[in-house]
Amino acid sequence: MKVYHTPSGIAVLAEQRWFRAHDFGFDELFRASDPAAWLRSRLEEAGEAGVSGNLHPPLAAQEVWAAGVTYYRSREARMAESAREADVYDRVYQAERPELFFKATPHRVVGHGADVRIRADSAWNVPEAELTLAVNREGRIFGYTIGNDMSSRSIEGANPLYLPQAKIYDGACALGPCLLLADEPLASSTEIALRVARLGTDVFRGSARLSQMSRKPEELVAFLCRECTFPNGCYLLTGTGIVPEGDFTLAAGDEIEITIEPIGTLTNRVR
Repeated sequence: MKVYHTPSGIAVLAEQRWFRAHDFGFDELFRASDPAAWLRSRLEEAGEAGVSGNLHPPLAAQEVWAAGVTYYRSREARMAESAREADVYDRVYQAERPELFFKATPHRVVGHGADVRIRADSAWNVPEAELTLAVNREGRIFGYTIGNDMSSRSIEGANPLYLPQAKIYDGACALGPCLLLADEPLASSTEIALRVARLGTDVFRGSARLSQMSRKPEELVAFLCRECTFPNGCYLLTGTGIVPEGDFTLAAGDEIEITIEPIGTLTNRVR
């Protein structure tokens, strides 16, 4: 099932039919022991032909967290941008404990079609295309969405302690276009594709596969939930394996597309 948070309400695509959800709330969905069963019991067939245009992110009160250095390419890039503390990223890549950090409160998250932002005090800014896990309040992965973990590399590169400023600001996270509820994990061959266009011309393309991740999603969630409770569940971005070269930086007006099938494509413009 795919759950879309449209401006007019919730739309659900299940078995190639469109439904609206009765008494639906993302908080209730994330609090359910079996979110898919909970949602099915509240579906009412609708005559919608589909969804289009801008969408809200598929969340309500959910916190958004993120993991870093989960791909070898990310390790290389983080080491390159932070020459003085490069070994920090090498050590965390090999360590048992992953890098986990808080990414966004709901009001800082935008959906499909909305604008993401680059910081005015950063000269080097990149998108980070990431598979994002939907985790219910019991710590179980029950679905997936696409995440864009916008990053100010010049700020983090100056000092790893600046990570919160590089990662957490208004419009620094996009989620969407939908929440895919799945009974089985996505295949390791699943591709994440990133495209950045400027004035109608591609200025960057890249891709990675889930098989390149050095950690399992369940491992990341287990560490996240060790000493944290999530009464309304949470989202966890799983890190990126797609890192543009050092001479690339986003510019206002750029269009970012991130595609992960079977979830879809998340599109945002930069401002």
